[in-house]
Amino acid sequence: MDTVFIEALEVSTLTGVHDWEREIRQRLRLDLTLGWDTAPAGRSDALTDALDYAAVSERARSIAEASKYYLLEALANELAQALRSEFGIPWLRITLTKPGCLPGAKAAGITLERGDAQSA
Repeated sequence: MDTVFIEALEVSTLTGVHDWEREIRQRLRLDLTLGWDTAPAGRSDALTDALDYAAVSERARSIAEASKYYLLEALANELAQALRSEFGIPWLRITLTKPGCLPGAKAAGITLERGDAQSA
């Protein structure tokens, strides 16, 4: 299975369960691994045969910036559903990282996978 990845995309969002978190925007780091057949693009060298990771990044950023979820799980789920549906991605892994959210820890976050890796 081929994959396309986007690593450490910074997004600004309203997220968190504490009152103070509902009053500020926070920076999250988004890592995406996207199952994709890269053979057609490898043969043609044409963007029309590839997964346009610039478009995927922009869409992910727009979803994150518009969201008002309390939990990273909810945001990650929305991202997965939208990206799979809009770009025809058969399988993906999303990691959302919230830097500095826990005393004594560099970051906390969530990783989820959706879809069938065998069909990618």
